[in-house]
Order: sequence, then C-alpha cells, then structure tokens
Amino acid sequence: MKKLICLLMIATHLSACATYENRAVSFRPPQEYANYQDADGLMVGAEPYADKELAENTFGFDIRSAGLLPVQIVMDNRSGQGVEVVSGQTFLVDGSNRYWKILSNSEAVERVEKATEAGAITSGAGKGAAWGAAAGAILGLALGIVSGRNVGESVVKGGVLGGAGGAVIGGASRAGDDRQREYKIADNIRDKGIEGKVMAADNLANGFIFFPGEAETVKDLRLQLRFRNSGIVKTINLRLR
Repeated sequence: MKKLICLLMIATHLSACATYENRAVSFRPPQEYANYQDADGLMVGAEPYADKELAENTFGFDIRSAGLLPVQIVMDNRSGQGVEVVSGQTFLVDGSNRYWKILSNSEAVERVEKATEAGAITSGAGKGAAWGAAAGAILGLALGIVSGRNVGESVVKGGVLGGAGGAVIGGASRAGDDRQREYKIADNIRDKGIEGKVMAADNLANGFIFFPGEAETVKDLRLQLRFRNSGIVKTINLRLR
C-alpha cells in the first residue's frame, strides 16, 4: 500500500510539473527600484530574474531551464517622445564582468520551443507515463487482492506495465495539448518582451529583456536607449545586485 501511495504521489507531481499558466507580472514605479535613473525625463528601473524559483513563479514555467535569463525593465516616459531599446548595444554584465548580448524575441521563443520539444519544460509523454503508472498500480493492487498474490509485488508490476502503456497512450493523447501549451508559452514571451517595441511618450510601461541562460550571475545592465524624435542615444548602467 505504501508503494501505491508513493506511485500516486509521483504521478501527481509529474503531472503538475507539466502544466502551464500565463501569469500577470506586477511591477513598481521606476523610482522605487534601487538602480533607478532619470535619462532626460525617461525614468528607468530594472530587476533581474536570475533566481530559478522566482523566474518560474513569475512566468508559469521553468524559463531558466529553457535557456533564458529575464530582466524586467520599468519606464515612466516623461521625455515627450517615443523611446526604444537599442538591442545591439544593450548587454548584461555578469559577476565575472563578462558581457552577454540581448536575445531578440524570436531567439527567445526559439529557445523555449526547443526546450519544450526536448522535454526540458514539459513532456506529454512523461505525463502520460506517470498517470499510466498510477493506473497500472491501482490495477495491480486490484489483481493482487483478487488472486490472493502478494499485493506489494502486484502494485509494482502493475505500475511498470501501466507506465509503459501510459507513455504510449498518454503521450499520443496529449501531443495536441503540448503543442497548444508551446504556442501559449511562445506568445507569453512575445507579449512580455520589449525588444523591438517603442515606449510612447507620457506612458508608464514595463516589459522584459531576455538574455542567454548561460549567464548564471548578474551584476549590471548596460542599457542603451534611442529617443525617436531627436535621434539622441543614451547609455545608462543599472546595478542589478
């Protein structure tokens, strides 16, 4: 019976890990961030999401294992003109003073899609196998009781057979769900990213810049901004730790 309970707990845990939820992300006014700066009326603050648990709770999936390191940018644009991030000259500086280039939204989405296909984020087959193992364990328990055989042995054997069947049946039945989940995650990345977008004048805006997940630590954000009307380019350094 204890083995049955363990199998059920494992199956439930694996199934929960395969879910995805698009979560809203709150932010504070830029003036409340420790690294706040005012660039000619454009007030900017930033916050990194290098911590794996924090990032996963924020995005609803394991974005760090997908190869992304998000940095949230908050802007209160009182400059009187539109502003955009200059992607080619915006860098994350890690704890070893190494510079990391920004990922375009398309590159970020591609990383997420590859991680999803590889099972680093979710896996329909794994989910099906988990529930197949749980169902097999219950069937094994029932057969063990009916036949009078060793209950514990029946549970384990049933779990193995159920897992094998579940991997095939569950994986096939959830393939469409996985594809829909992948689309939702990709759309989430596009919506939350500010790369390639213009922050209008007199607007309060927030969004994320995505850097390669190979950067394990964060120290500074070298952020370059272009003011659309005047063409002036400003580079500011925001302390991230």
